[in-house]
Amino acid sequence: MTSKFLTATVLAGAALLGSAAAHADQLADVKQRGTLLCGTLGTSQPFSFQDNATRQLIGYDVDICKLVADKLGVKVEYKLLSVAARVPELNESRVDILAANLGYSPERAEQIAYSHRYYTSPQKLLVRADSKITDVEGLKGKRIGATKGSSSEREIKARLPESRVIGYTDSSAAYLALQQKKTEAQFASELVLARLVLQSPPTSPVKVLDKAVFDEDWGLGVRKSEPTFLNAVNKILEDAEQSGEATKLFDKWFGPESPYKLERSFKFGPIGG
Repeated sequence: MTSKFLTATVLAGAALLGSAAAHADQLADVKQRGTLLCGTLGTSQPFSFQDNATRQLIGYDVDICKLVADKLGVKVEYKLLSVAARVPELNESRVDILAANLGYSPERAEQIAYSHRYYTSPQKLLVRADSKITDVEGLKGKRIGATKGSSSEREIKARLPESRVIGYTDSSAAYLALQQKKTEAQFASELVLARLVLQSPPTSPVKVLDKAVFDEDWGLGVRKSEPTFLNAVNKILEDAEQSGEATKLFDKWFGPESPYKLERSFKFGPIGG
């Protein structure tokens, strides 16, 4: 009886291990399913937003996810997430990957795995055009708006502990608070702020302070338990850099023909490298 019990236990344990291994192989799961489920924001132009004419989701993050899906040979589906829901949705396996303005931080890297860098974002301050504030030091003790749950919110709290940092649902809500004089500045990525400047009405102009508070690398988010999938994603990004696809995507959304007219100052590659 003891022998039978041990045999049954071993077999049951092997079955559980086999099941866990199968579940952990996300790359195989995605290919078998034929679809990559990408979590993105949907409210962050030009990264992921709804085209007014077609009602389709478009943007740089959207195209990055499509690039990964195409190279894996599968279709892509998008799930819109709030900033605060990004990491929980990924770790609960409700999405396969995140392309959602996901700035790197050591603290967040303990929760999820980051792909190679696919964007570098200078983090800057937006103030009203008549503001006397000229740099981050001028905001000590003042109210600052940022997107709730974002790395921007976390970093500005750390740099200005004596200031009151107010978290808002998204960048548009933080901008509205600035215009309503509920805050003295908004802290976010350069591209987000540049878009807000372009949309600002002539009667309520705003300006971006020149000096970046810091530069933030963005990566795609993957579960820490999926090294095979992460390696596949990184290889796709490396190949896109070598082939020129990475530059084409940047120019499409940020380059000379875009409203932003930016020059590409980074390459797809290891974060911090």
